[in-house]
Amino acid sequence: MAKKFIDVMDTTFRDGFQSVFGGRVLMEDFFPAVEAAKMAGINHFEFGGGARFQSLYFYLREDAFKMMDKFRKIVGPDANLQTLARGVNTVMLDTGSKELIDLHAKMFKKHGTTTIRNFDALNDIENLKYSAERITHHGLKHEAVVTMMDLPPGCHGAHNVEFYEKTLRNIMDSGLPYDSICFKDASGTSNPQKVFETIKMARKLLGDDTHIRLHTHETAGVSVAAYMAALEAGVDGIDMAAAPVSGGTSQPDILTMLHATKGMNYDLGGLELGKILTYEKELQSCLSDYFMPPEATMVSPIIPFSPMPGGALTANSQMMRDNGIMDKFPDVIAAMQEVVEKGGYGTSVTPVSQFYFQQALNNVMQGPWKAIAPGYGKMVLGYFGKTPVAPDPEIVKIASEQLKLEPTTEKALDLADADPAKSLESWINRLKDEDIEITEENIFIAAACQEKGIAFLKGEGELNVRKISEMKKDCEGSSMGNGNYTVVVDGQKFSVQVAEGNADIQVTAVNGESAAAETSAAPVASGNDTEIKALLPGNVWKIVANPGQSVNEGDVVMILESMKMEIDVVAPRGGVVKSINVATNDKVVEGQVVAVLG
Repeated sequence: MAKKFIDVMDTTFRDGFQSVFGGRVLMEDFFPAVEAAKMAGINHFEFGGGARFQSLYFYLREDAFKMMDKFRKIVGPDANLQTLARGVNTVMLDTGSKELIDLHAKMFKKHGTTTIRNFDALNDIENLKYSAERITHHGLKHEAVVTMMDLPPGCHGAHNVEFYEKTLRNIMDSGLPYDSICFKDASGTSNPQKVFETIKMARKLLGDDTHIRLHTHETAGVSVAAYMAALEAGVDGIDMAAAPVSGGTSQPDILTMLHATKGMNYDLGGLELGKILTYEKELQSCLSDYFMPPEATMVSPIIPFSPMPGGALTANSQMMRDNGIMDKFPDVIAAMQEVVEKGGYGTSVTPVSQFYFQQALNNVMQGPWKAIAPGYGKMVLGYFGKTPVAPDPEIVKIASEQLKLEPTTEKALDLADADPAKSLESWINRLKDEDIEITEENIFIAAACQEKGIAFLKGEGELNVRKISEMKKDCEGSSMGNGNYTVVVDGQKFSVQVAEGNADIQVTAVNGESAAAETSAAPVASGNDTEIKALLPGNVWKIVANPGQSVNEGDVVMILESMKMEIDVVAPRGGVVKSINVATNDKVVEGQVVAVLG
């Protein structure tokens, strides 16, 4: 009897990179490995979308569309090139209008995509309908998704087989078009028995002609067992990655699964051990200079209690390293359990996983529920769709008060479509204001990446790649470069601006007391003045108020960017802005005085 052919999608160059390096891998560094993968017989790749769209503009000074074009050229016209989309969010963290959702499908088709895997983290089918329609309209294959995870102990009401059956029936009854169905577990927490029963249920509902896939991560240590359960239940396709970006926070390794299925009645993509070994050797060489975060290679037994997806885990840990707060990482992961419990059980996959992480970070850094992260707050209030179960009423109340938003039951798409800021016209006007060429690609880049997209299009994008050779140079260097540093003197932290030549410099104690500078120092609070401090480390994204300007209590003075969040720094009382102690793009540390109110 012939072995059952199992379609294998190689996730190395999208989810693998995202899960291990936070998406920060330069295209020219990995393209030789793409050629090697092609020579190894791989013909189905995940090559873009998801967080690997924004990360190119945020950290790499690269254009995702150009990367996709070059990838297609390497693998040829017949390869199935797949991207990841988030329904009404497409490749953004916020919801998009109908115009932006249509433009997403149009641009991804133009730049080499064959299939779009399309999910909603809340499993709200209303968030998939329009995007599914536009994906198929532009000639792409649509893979509809049911998102999975296991709930923390003691939680009930969703994420069991009955819940997934209800979600799948909603997809089928809605009439939205699909070419295949994927069950996606970004945190890798679904137990193998539930996976087996879920795939069995899906096969019975969908029949033998519908292609069914399972996607998982090794984060919790059960991914191979989950895949074996899915194979036994009749799955048609699974996702795998190549070393060194396999296992750990990523997908199971191709070689591992070939070994696990030896002697069984499955043909995994027609792949051969020898050719895969050659491919993985080339990939290892391509990535040898990239810093491998230790947490990316580990299996964590606590992840089922605080589900953090692999693709978000390393992205967040990298940002915590950048902001000097990596020591708080274990506390944040532990704090996620309560955040998930009270948030309505949205699946821990982007953007909801990021909302969970941001709220857990706030709870650790500022005290439980003292500061509601905007994304998390808007989710529990209904602005991203309907959560699987009702969020905790007290958290809904706190979110409503802090964000000054009422709960809503309106569809997320309708809310986005009514927002003028999410229209094509709005972004076309912004490109005109910035004297940037108006193309459909540039419109979408700006809309999807906001200020960082504009910065990239103006040639001002940030390069933030962790390479071992560069880290060694930094350690061996005899002097600090220009920039903003935090130094400790006699146990007291100071934020120091460093510049060459005779430039004015500023030294500000993190506790708010200023250290004298040889030239002009920033004004400090005295008497009835009030210091305004940064609650989290990050970058100054936008200064809203100017010295001498009158403000009311709660008015935004400036906006910081921290951990993919825009953090409003507000006036604690009415008064006059005496000084702004930082400049746009400055790095700030927790507790640093950023403004003084007179």
